[in-house]
Amino acid sequence: MSQEKTKDMSQYFYRASAADFMKIPGGPVAYWISEKQLNCFENYPSISRYATSSNGVQTGNNAIYVRLWSEVSISKINDKWYPYNKGGAYRKWYGNFDYVVNWQDNGNEIKSEKNFCARGEEFYFSSGITWSDVTSGRLSCRYLPNGFIFDASGPSAFFKAPDLIEIGVALMNTKFSDYWSKILNPTLHFQSGDFRKLTLAPGYINDEVRLVSKSLIAIAKSDWDAFETSWDFTVNPMVEIAHDKIPIRHGYQDLCVKWDEMVLKTIELEKKNNRLFIDAYGLAGELDPDVFSEEVTLNCNPFYRYGSKKDEQEIRLLLQCETIEELLSYAIGCMMGRYSIDKPGLILASQGETLEDYLKQIPSPRFMPDDDAILPLTDQEWFADDATNRFREFVRVVWGDEHLQENLDFVAESLCLHAIKPKRGESALDTIRRYLSTQFYKDHMRTYKKRPIYWLFSSGKQKAFECLVYLHRYNEGTLARMRTEYVIPLTAKLTAYADKLEQDKAASTSAAETKRLEKEINTLHKQQAELAEFDEKLRHFADQRIALDLDDGVKVNYGKFGDLLAEVKAVTGEKPQ
Repeated sequence: MSQEKTKDMSQYFYRASAADFMKIPGGPVAYWISEKQLNCFENYPSISRYATSSNGVQTGNNAIYVRLWSEVSISKINDKWYPYNKGGAYRKWYGNFDYVVNWQDNGNEIKSEKNFCARGEEFYFSSGITWSDVTSGRLSCRYLPNGFIFDASGPSAFFKAPDLIEIGVALMNTKFSDYWSKILNPTLHFQSGDFRKLTLAPGYINDEVRLVSKSLIAIAKSDWDAFETSWDFTVNPMVEIAHDKIPIRHGYQDLCVKWDEMVLKTIELEKKNNRLFIDAYGLAGELDPDVFSEEVTLNCNPFYRYGSKKDEQEIRLLLQCETIEELLSYAIGCMMGRYSIDKPGLILASQGETLEDYLKQIPSPRFMPDDDAILPLTDQEWFADDATNRFREFVRVVWGDEHLQENLDFVAESLCLHAIKPKRGESALDTIRRYLSTQFYKDHMRTYKKRPIYWLFSSGKQKAFECLVYLHRYNEGTLARMRTEYVIPLTAKLTAYADKLEQDKAASTSAAETKRLEKEINTLHKQQAELAEFDEKLRHFADQRIALDLDDGVKVNYGKFGDLLAEVKAVTGEKPQ
């Protein structure tokens, strides 16, 4: 061998005693860890002294017993359907509360399932901490409020002393716990048994840690509840800060400042938590307490939301676009009566509720919801009360008349940053109409995880007629009303418009104009044929007076209308019958 190859290689190897491995619960071969880190497991008590962890419910059939909370009647939550913690995406401190489970009569129906299994039932509905079993490489822990059942994907822990809950959340969200989770279980899982192997140093149990943890939980809850997929959502953030003297553009800028402050505050508090942990465990010089922007798991943080691979300008533009998309979604909710600008939170969110039920809660609304919860989304202005015109009215009522056009321009400009491509010479209202007609439902499907609450009835590829129907306000007469109030009148309007185009063509003296008119007439004839076919199908289903049961969930109910609805396969998993 050459001298180069025979030089001392000891610097490239670890030396460790097998006895040292046994200091770590389970004895993993973690030869690279330091003596100080090993001492954490030798010197401090296991967290199992303070808390019990468990994997929760296995229903045996989630398709029957588990729903997104937005699918069912809000009046049945905490009656038949109970909040259900299923883990979810990487998120710290608070959130990922999307589901409910049928636990009526103490879960008697579920308990009859062959594959049912219940662990830790004595802890159901108790407050504690929770994390996701599948970590995707990073561990994150959240506060679990009272009132939840949990499942195997969202293992949870419950402390003997309630004042240790905030301590437990703080410990699990340190860099150390994330690092050690890979040693205790080197797979993509972190289970309830792995949790019990962690240690809790008495020096980490103090009021300063509790205060930091409570502050971080409060920030994360505020962030989670600012989005309509939270059951504690009250009002869209843009509307919350709106008044008629400030244009939407300036309100958005103010909101961004607030969000940036929330992110910076979270970074400051998480760094402090890491330092408090390092001091309590005697790990000075071993761990870096620093926290980076993309590690702050707030929805309002674009660096976490969109990832760090994009540049800051692109990230900021994405945030602006999606914030305006969320405003439009909230406005649709106000049109449907789900929300109101006059009262926070859900208004109509139980099966079969009507405009009369809305007016009992809000007798004199500034913005009146649609009387039948059928909202046209046509690519042209065929109806005065279509979604585009109603949105214009929504903006006028919320922000006033003075900056109306400026506000519509900002909305259109924001949508063209990412959602749709800009179109030269297009008015702001036409841009908004194009977004609602072509992109809104795709965004709605993504937001509600392919379990939409506003259903898109569509005549087909030519988009002769499309409308949204609010699931919770659907009734057996909805399709008949859709036909008589919208489809039949539209048929007459298309005929009249086709006649006018033919007259314009006959009078045209320009070859280019004649060609343009011919193209428009050809498209219109295709729409007429599509609408006639849709009307026939609609009449057939309207005569059936189809009833829905929200307890069955969106997937089952969505399949009852053949191909009258858009995206049937995406929702039900099967082609329309």
